[in-house]
Amino acid sequence: MAVNDKDVAEWKDRFNGVLARPAEHVNHTSSGGSWLSSFFGCCDPIDLCLMTYCLPCVTFGKTHHRLRKDPSLQGYEPINTSCLLLCGSACFGLHWIPMSMQRADIREKYNLEGNCLVDIAASCCCGLCVLVQSEKEATAHAGDAPAGGVKQEYQAQGGMTYPAAAAAPAAPAAAAPQ
Repeated sequence: MAVNDKDVAEWKDRFNGVLARPAEHVNHTSSGGSWLSSFFGCCDPIDLCLMTYCLPCVTFGKTHHRLRKDPSLQGYEPINTSCLLLCGSACFGLHWIPMSMQRADIREKYNLEGNCLVDIAASCCCGLCVLVQSEKEATAHAGDAPAGGVKQEYQAQGGMTYPAAAAAPAAPAAAAPQ
């Protein structure tokens, strides 16, 4: 577990960007495609739901890593800078700020419908649903979706082979009638 200085600087720049141009962010509405996962589908898959319920910061950090670093989660650590940011902001009741920003990033990156006010309302009212939907969306767009279907069709390894026939012992010759 280590705080990554690059991540801290990135979050700081993102916060400053929002604070410097609030009207730009609040008035920006995406009219892109629909979200692949339902907002209230936060109980499926159950393992993601339970992990997010018990340790929301881990899911938040995983989604951040998937969006900003590596979709296949190479180099991912469960306790990372983004995870700690969510924990720290939650201590002051401000968890909705980084969650709203992450949701806006997902909308922008994958051209999904929505706006800043919906992101804030969703993050304030149902953080679990936001975190699960965000992780499922990032996973689906990364090509890692478990329910996303077959990634590669079955390929046969080769024809069926039979072991070489061992020489069968010769059967005793039947005695000729006399």
